[in-house]
Order: sequence, then C-alpha cells, then structure tokens
Amino acid sequence: MKGFQLYPGSLSTGHDAAPYVQLLNLFAGALLLTAVLVLWRRELAVIIKVFAMQGVALAGLVGVLAGHERSVELAAAAAAVLALRAGVLPFLLRRALVAGGAERRETRPLVNVAASLLVAAALTLLAMAVSQPLVELAPSPAIRAVPIGVAVVLIGFFVLVARRRAVSQLVGFLLMDNGITAVGFLTTSGTGLVVEVGVSLDVLLVVLVLQILTGRMHEMFGGTDLDELRELRD
Repeated sequence: MKGFQLYPGSLSTGHDAAPYVQLLNLFAGALLLTAVLVLWRRELAVIIKVFAMQGVALAGLVGVLAGHERSVELAAAAAAVLALRAGVLPFLLRRALVAGGAERRETRPLVNVAASLLVAAALTLLAMAVSQPLVELAPSPAIRAVPIGVAVVLIGFFVLVARRRAVSQLVGFLLMDNGITAVGFLTTSGTGLVVEVGVSLDVLLVVLVLQILTGRMHEMFGGTDLDELRELRD
C-alpha cells in the first residue's frame, strides 16, 4: 500500500512509508488546516484556540524532526515551541481579548468567509507552485513539506490584511511567524535552539507590546476596529 503525502509527487513506497513520513504529513496537514480554520471562524476566542492548536502542530512537526535526526537540540526546540506558541502566546492573546471589552467577534472582515476560503485554496496552490523548484532540488520528505509552511505564511498575511480587529490581525502576524518557523526547521533540520529562542523572545515582545496597545486603544477610543480608528478626526 503506497503511503499518502500532502504534496506533489507524494505517492511512494519503502522508506517514505515509515512512521516518520506519516507523522510529518500529519503535523504538516494540521498546520495548514488550523490556518484555514482561522479564516473560517469569526469568534475571536475560538480563533485563539485554533492558534494554540497550530502551536501544538508546529511543536509536533519539530518533534518528529528531532526523533528522525536523534537531536537533543531539536527536542529542546520542540519543547520551547510547545510552551511558547501553544501556551504563552495564546494566554497573552486571551488577555488582549479581555482588554478589548465586549468585542468578541470579527463582525466586518474585508473579505467574507466563503471568499476567504477560496483565497486560502488559491494561496495554497500558489505556495506549491513557487516552492516546486526547491522541492525538485532536494526532494526529501521534509523539503516536500515546505510548501505547507509557505502556504501558512501567505494565509497569515491574508488574515493580517483582511481582518479588522486588532486581535485578529495579531493572530495573522503570528500565523506568518509559525509558517516561517516551520519552513526554517524543514529546510535546515532545525535552525538551532539559540536562534529559535531569540526569535521567540522577539515575537513574545511584540505580542506584549501589542497587548498593551490593544488595551489602551479600548480605553481611549472604546474599540479596536482599526478601520473605525482611522476615521477619527481631531
């Protein structure tokens, strides 16, 4: 029975049927699915939960690479990713949501849900197309999962520009960061624990600053709809 994979040229036998490839496919698929779910849901609390699930998927992806490479450094990086992206960052996002008061839904996105899902499909196809030269250059199981990471980056950017609530846009920024992190680990078998910790601290700092700004925006203007804030005049 041939093993199924998530990317072009994915039917293979032998080594590719190993649990390593199957788990890699599973977590890469979960990474993409959670990005699409962020576009599908409008409840900000649910979006934050989905983002936390994506953090688990990303940590699982790094953990699979750690097991395959038998790397203690990668295992430590997987634990750090799990703690930060499935624990600390969702916690801070929930606090930012509480600071936003009664605003619990993305009520007026620039693109509706149905159109957003179509855009996500188009961006996934685009990611596969632009990543194909890299896949053909080094068609290892990890490299063949790179288009998934690129698709998450593109979908995160779309969330960033298509949503109006500050928390939604912050989630879009973090989706982009998750996709970039996934691509980094997949292409280099790990960017190194020191680099991952450094990048994670930068992301954490950005989230803390934006959480404070979200609270201040709600206190001063009564909301976090960025389009409405642009219309304010002295």
